[in-house]
Amino acid sequence: MTRRALDDAEIARELASVPEWRLHEGKLHRELKFAGFSEAFGFMTALALQAQALDHHPEWFNVYDRVVIDLWTHDAAGLTARDFELARVADTLVLRFTP
Repeated sequence: MTRRALDDAEIARELASVPEWRLHEGKLHRELKFAGFSEAFGFMTALALQAQALDHHPEWFNVYDRVVIDLWTHDAAGLTARDFELARVADTLVLRFTP
């Protein structure tokens, strides 16, 4: 099922709901730092389960205590409401893995 890419005004409105995120190269982007690898990987595992349930998967990168996440909907060739939904889920989960 193809998702509808948001227009610039919709993206601006949605960005207000995820203040820790920014646009980078057309994608929704956030960089996180955890106390160590276990916390970073725990966060990634928890988010992976939620992403699978939403059928929407992040592009991400992990080195030790850092996780970098980029969200973008490939079949819409842009940002969709699902990207912002997964960003909000990530924002909730990160609280469980950071002091």
